[in-house]
Amino acid sequence: MSIEEWRIGYRTGGNPCSPLGPAGSCSTQWRKAYLLRHADLMDTRVFRAFFTGLRGRMVLFFSLAAFAAGLLLSVVTYASTRTYLLGQRSEVAQRQAFNNAQLVRTVVSTDRDNIADMITNIRSERGGYAVFHLNATDSQSSAFYAQEPLRFTQTDLPNELLRRTIAGQTGRQRFTFDGRPYEGIGVAIPSLGVQYFEAFPLTDVQTTLRTIQTTLIIGVLIITFSAGFLGFSTSRNVLRPLSRVAAAANNIATGGLDTRLDNESDSDLDQLVSSFNNMADAVQLRIEREQRFASDVSHELRSPVTALSAAVDVLVSRKNEFSERNQQAIDITASQVKRFDRTVLDLLELSRLDAGASESSLEYLRLSDLIDRIMSHYGFSTVPFQSSVRGVEPNGFGEDETLIDRRRIERILLNLLENARDHGGGAIRVGLDRNGDYFVLTVDDSGIGVTLSERERIFDRFARSTPSRNSTGSGLGLAIVREHARALGGDAVVETSPTGGARFCVTVLRIIQRQDIDEKDGEHA
Repeated sequence: MSIEEWRIGYRTGGNPCSPLGPAGSCSTQWRKAYLLRHADLMDTRVFRAFFTGLRGRMVLFFSLAAFAAGLLLSVVTYASTRTYLLGQRSEVAQRQAFNNAQLVRTVVSTDRDNIADMITNIRSERGGYAVFHLNATDSQSSAFYAQEPLRFTQTDLPNELLRRTIAGQTGRQRFTFDGRPYEGIGVAIPSLGVQYFEAFPLTDVQTTLRTIQTTLIIGVLIITFSAGFLGFSTSRNVLRPLSRVAAAANNIATGGLDTRLDNESDSDLDQLVSSFNNMADAVQLRIEREQRFASDVSHELRSPVTALSAAVDVLVSRKNEFSERNQQAIDITASQVKRFDRTVLDLLELSRLDAGASESSLEYLRLSDLIDRIMSHYGFSTVPFQSSVRGVEPNGFGEDETLIDRRRIERILLNLLENARDHGGGAIRVGLDRNGDYFVLTVDDSGIGVTLSERERIFDRFARSTPSRNSTGSGLGLAIVREHARALGGDAVVETSPTGGARFCVTVLRIIQRQDIDEKDGEHA
């Protein structure tokens, strides 16, 4: 489990440090349950963050612009193509209808009795139909003739086309018959009192238009997605300088005060780089000045505080020579001088940590044995200590063995034990467990616990407890614990122990070098 996972679990009221079974603290079950419980929320937040960010807006803008342009172009292309194809089809149909009408005119003028055979034998287009209308005469009533086999009659023609053509006008009209589109042509032959109608199928034109429509839709989608990808690529290039700025800012925030940006070839970006570097210089100068001030003050106070402590020790040794009231004053003075001395020492240590002057001295140690020795040396041997990692691994290393700074572990544990003693009614349990690549050191106290609102603030420098807890101390002990824990690749948090008190949890990264593992394997071979 990462430190960030620890923080998430802590802030949401999770229980990342409670031992569950022999595996120890920060169980895998807890982590999986938490991640599954919040997966949908995290997906929603990531989705929302993307589309509300500059990159998402650029992708959306490119996609919408391409979609609008593609849609407009597709509509214009489809409309133009449809008009052209239908126009060409109408022209061909009209030409053929007029040719067939000329044939009808010839036959009617020479052989009026064989009209039915004539209309049947007219060579109409495949899928097309022909209808012939003969006006009434003195010897014959008006009649309609259709092609055999009879599949299409005058009743299937549009009424408007029939009316106009019978009235002596040549016309055309599109209509639908049996679910299929047709182009109807009506040709009037007034000299003979006849009208010729022919219906031409538009199925091939309709099929072509559907193919074009599908192609245009696919083309619009491809253009839209391509534009989105282009927008994403463009946004990466545009935002890359901002990403470098963000990375540099994060480095500065985590202590890398000497982080600076390289100059850019772009004049606009170079101005941003210059402003950022100037700001970083100013921040570094101010922080270093404050650190030097704290360090200088601590050093300057060290000598007089030492002398004052010595003088108070003399007074304490001869306290019985003074009146009762003076003895009380000596006791108060001695406690305050002791507290002042501890504060100065803590300030000196923090100033060294801030300045990076506190170098680590790494050595292979078994944490369980080290914790036993520390607790015994500083008078905490009566506090129960439970370790779930006292075994030996197949490679020859102890389960609790790691490359670590003995002094940092001692400082962490001692501060936690003293904090429990001074603020939490005393330590009631110390635990050491493993979670993956991390050791988890826990200290439980018998106090009233730490409220949710204080659990993060309590690690701040000079943080003061609530009136319900003892307010003695410098307010720097837990801040030092967190600084040392982070220097060891971990972190420090606080939660509620099973007994109702506070449980302080410190993670420490386990380090085993590869060459040492190989040497161990060679010894066992």
